[in-house]
Amino acid sequence: MGSENKVELPVINFSIQDLELNEAKWESVKYQVHKALVEYGCFEAMFDKVPLDLLKAIFVEQEELFNLPLQTKQRLVHGNRPYHGYLGPHQLYESLGIEDADVYENVESSLKILWPEGKPNFSNNIQSFTEQVTRLDQIIRKMFLESLGVEKYLDQHMDSTHYLTRLIKYKGPQTNEAKVGILEHTDKNTFTILCQNQIDGLELQTKSGEWIKYKPSSSNSFVVVAGDALHAWTNGKVHAPIHRVMMIGNETRFSLGVFTVPKQGVIIEAPEELVTEEHPLLFKPYVHSEFMEFLRSSEGVKNALKVYCGV
Repeated sequence: MGSENKVELPVINFSIQDLELNEAKWESVKYQVHKALVEYGCFEAMFDKVPLDLLKAIFVEQEELFNLPLQTKQRLVHGNRPYHGYLGPHQLYESLGIEDADVYENVESSLKILWPEGKPNFSNNIQSFTEQVTRLDQIIRKMFLESLGVEKYLDQHMDSTHYLTRLIKYKGPQTNEAKVGILEHTDKNTFTILCQNQIDGLELQTKSGEWIKYKPSSSNSFVVVAGDALHAWTNGKVHAPIHRVMMIGNETRFSLGVFTVPKQGVIIEAPEELVTEEHPLLFKPYVHSEFMEFLRSSEGVKNALKVYCGV
């Protein structure tokens, strides 16, 4: 009948008090982060710095947001940048992104495009959420660069990115047969940190091709996913997992994520310390924003990063 061993995501606790001041705890969590990113490219983060009532309020407000007329939602754009602003509707999926949402004024100006009278509570909630989650992102990146022995690049690495907060809706397909909410893909950015309402659907693929159906361990769980930009920057040491969303039933799935994105014009290039005879260079240096333009003009291409800049 085959093995019944169920593959699950590693679970890492970031809710430890004074984590950054406790060297032993820091080293322990750092080891777990390194192992998870190399073996899986993703993990579940236990992180209690985002109040549960804040998350519940945002998910309620998301429902109102996505009930706005399509023409209203389509007004939210961020220049001509691919995959920013409003996306959709695509079958069961639509989403809306706000750049640098850790700054209240950026959230407020975006939401005023949708509600000219403003949504101060919604703006405050999104800003507060983003501020806390970006702190988690910074802890994870600091740990991982330390674990690779390239912490001297930390400031440069942090300064090369900004944050995009994305609110996401998946409609229930009104059937008990699983339907694709979003197709299999790897994220193209550096990191993605996601949480969800009570409706599951996210699936992540292991290196061996098994699918993990992600089910949060608790209400303060986040899933952390490495993207192609980190895969290339680490010369392939970090795995960028393929993932998808599969929907079933009648209920709507809302998720909320912070995407760590290389800034316009930033060149993704592996540090020389990570390129050796045993681990030769996998990707030529590339401008991330130009890669994103390539994706927009070459939709559906498989192994896009390797096609675009593989050695």
